[in-house]
This record gives sequence, C-alpha cells and structure tokens, in this order.
Amino acid sequence: MDLERAETRVPKRGEWVTVEGANQRLRGWWTAAVEGQSRPAVLMLHGCGGMLDKQGGLSVRMREYAQMLNAQGWHALALDSLMPRGEQSICTQRTGTRQVTMTERREDAWAALRWLAAHPDVDAARVAVLGWSNGGSAVLAATNAQREVVRRWRDSADTPPPPKLWVAFYPGCVTELRRGYTPVAPVAMMLGLSDDWTPAQPCLDLAAKSPDVVVHSWEQAYHGFDGTSPLRLRTDVPNGAHPGQGVHVGGHAQAREESRRLLLVHLARALN
Repeated sequence: MDLERAETRVPKRGEWVTVEGANQRLRGWWTAAVEGQSRPAVLMLHGCGGMLDKQGGLSVRMREYAQMLNAQGWHALALDSLMPRGEQSICTQRTGTRQVTMTERREDAWAALRWLAAHPDVDAARVAVLGWSNGGSAVLAATNAQREVVRRWRDSADTPPPPKLWVAFYPGCVTELRRGYTPVAPVAMMLGLSDDWTPAQPCLDLAAKSPDVVVHSWEQAYHGFDGTSPLRLRTDVPNGAHPGQGVHVGGHAQAREESRRLLLVHLARALN
C-alpha cells in the first residue's frame, strides 16, 4: 500500500507532515493538543509492523496513545520509518537481513526530534520519546553513550535540547547489553516477563547496571501486552527467544492498564 492510499485512511484529526531524515524523506502523523500553543511533545516510534493497520489506516495503538497524550495537553508525532522506504512490515525478516536497520531508525528518531524542536507549537525543552518493540530498541540505540555516534549527536552544536525522557515498551535489549549501556538521558522500560519475542531478562540485566533506567514489569505478560488482542502464536516470525518456533503476542489487561498509568506518571514528571 502506498503513502497516498494510506493518507485517506487515517483519522481526520491531525495531519501528515514531512520529516527530512539523514538520507530519506520521512512521513509523520502530527496531532496537536492545542493549536497555536507552545506545549510539550512526545515522539512515537512504531514497532516492526509499522504504524499503519492492514487496511492502511493509522493503527489502533498509535491512535489510542496519540489521543491519550493529547488529553494530557501534549502534542504527539508518530513517525513512519517503513512506508517511505517501501516496507509495510519487517517483522518476518530475519535479524541481520531487515530492510530497515536500527541505524536508520536511530537517525530517523533524531531527525524527528529536530523537526519537533523547529515546530512553533512545541516547547523544545520539554520533549519525550516513546517506542514499542523495534521502536523501543531504537530508543536504546539512540541513547547509548557507549556508541560514538550517540556521543557525537549529544555533543553537536546542531542537536536540539535533549528529550527529558525516553520510554521503551518491550524492546530488544541484547545488542545494547552486549555493547555496554550508559544512557544519555533517563529511560523507562515496560516489560512482559513472559515475552518470548524480545525477552525481558536482557533488559533487566541492562537496567541493573544503570541507575538511570527504571523498569516496570508484569508476570504472564507477553509481547504487545498493552494491546487488547487475544494471545496468539505467530509462526511467521523467524526471530525471538526460540528461533523457528514462533513468538506469542497479545494483550494483558492488568499490564495494559498499569503500564499506561505509569507511562503518564513518568511523562508528567518529565514534561510538566
């Protein structure tokens, strides 16, 4: 599905915007809490399935979170890293062969932060980033001061004010754990302890080594626990804790409710 067809299926509230990336022109869905007022803003980074549903409309998750953030008086920008590159989903692509890499996702996030800082309705000193799954991994990749590219970004004169908070829902943590992780800003992670797609234990180990990482976790919660879909086995996903055996995805009512409440608590402390 192309971008023009997708445009017709997103909610009327909000607008498509263009974000100039490092090597790629990106698209984002911008929803303002209040038009013409300087407000905090939250950048939202989708998972490997993208930010659109199968019909090409804005996904339920993105709609719900944008509405929730707007209700708190915060602007929201959902950034699409897949469709502008001709990809609808990278979930079924093996790690290491994905057509959209973590390098690109990190650079996309930085480009979106520049866009937000330049927006007249955004208080550039009060910005946060929220990512899910692959987008959560991008949160970690963009904040790890052990990476030279992150240090260059942090120290560049062209870099906008740093986000007050980065939040990652069920990210993959293995890569940053192996590298060594020192965040350039406070990070909060929301984890399902039964997650067999992006297992929680590497994230717990990563957080244990850094006082700037806060973790909230839930027993018997799987990948995608903040949704409402019934738990199911996805056999089309080649990655995960048990390659070739599939991964479980589905909502968990308690984790969904509590993680959203805690998210708003963390964001309020950082942005208000």
